[in-house]
Amino acid sequence: MSASRSELIKHAVSSAPISREVVRRFVAGETSEDALAATAELVRSGRLVTLDHLGEDTLDRGQAEVTRDAYLRILAELGSAGLSEAAEVSVKLSAVGQALGGDGEKFALEHARQICAAAANVGTTVTLDMEDHTTTDSTLGILAELRQDFPSTGAVLQAYLYRTESDCVDLARAGSRVRLCKGSYDEPSSVAFADRAGTDNSYVRCLKVLMAGDGYPMVATHDPRMIEIAGALAIRNQRSKDSYEYQMLYGIRPEEQLRLAALREQVRVYLPYGDQWYGYLVRRLAERPANLALFMRSLVSTR
Repeated sequence: MSASRSELIKHAVSSAPISREVVRRFVAGETSEDALAATAELVRSGRLVTLDHLGEDTLDRGQAEVTRDAYLRILAELGSAGLSEAAEVSVKLSAVGQALGGDGEKFALEHARQICAAAANVGTTVTLDMEDHTTTDSTLGILAELRQDFPSTGAVLQAYLYRTESDCVDLARAGSRVRLCKGSYDEPSSVAFADRAGTDNSYVRCLKVLMAGDGYPMVATHDPRMIEIAGALAIRNQRSKDSYEYQMLYGIRPEEQLRLAALREQVRVYLPYGDQWYGYLVRRLAERPANLALFMRSLVSTR
C-alpha cells in the first residue's frame, strides 16, 4: 500500500519495458483517446465495455470537478464515435466528492447526476462502483436519489459483506441493474467473510436472489465455477441472454471472455484508464492476496 503512493516506484515501474507491458495489459492508457481505441477494439470483438476513469478517495474539490469533467468528455466522445450503445461508465463516488468533509455526499450526488444526464443524452448508462464498507450506505442512498431521474443507474454489491444478501433482495426488482462481485477491499471480520469459502457461498446465495428477481444481474467474476453456476441459474429461471451479463476485468481471461461472447452471452469488460493507473494497479494487488495470484497467472496464460 505504501508503494501505491510512491512516485519513485511509479517511475521505475512505468519506465521498465517489462512493467510497461504489464500495465498495458490491464489499463487502457492515460488518455480518453487510449480508452476509446481500446473500447472500439473490444466492441469489434463482440464484447461490451464499462469505462472507469481512474481515481478515488479525492480530498480536493477541484480534483473532484476534474474527474467529473473527464466523465462528461468520455461520454461525449463515446456518442460521437457511435460506441455509446455498447459502452457505459463506472463511477467511484469518492472520486467525485463523496470523501470530502461536510457536504461531500451532496457534492458527489450533484456530480453523479451530471454524469448520469450526460450518459442519458448519448443513450448509455452509469454504474456506481462500490468501495469499502464504510461507504455502502452512502452509496446506496445516492443510488436511490439518482434512480428517481435515471432509473437505469446501476449498483455494485460485494458478496464478501455479510449484509449483501439482504441488499440483493432490496435491489432485485424491475429496472434495477446490479453488478455482483466478490469484493476487493481489506475489510474487518466484523463486517465481511474472511475466508474464500464464506465469500464464495455468499456469492452463490446472492446470485440466486438476483437471477430469480426482476432486475438485471451483472455477474462480475473470473471464477469458472461461478460462471457455470450463473449459467445454470439463468436457465433455471428461464432468463433470456439479454436479461443478464457477465463482467470481467480488462486483461483478465480474455479467451474466456471471447468464448462466452461466441456463445452469444453478453460479456462486458471493465476498462480502466487515466493517469492514476499506478495506484489502481498496485492497490488491486495489495488489497487481497488473491488479486496478486490472479494477475500473475494472467501474465503466463490467456485463460
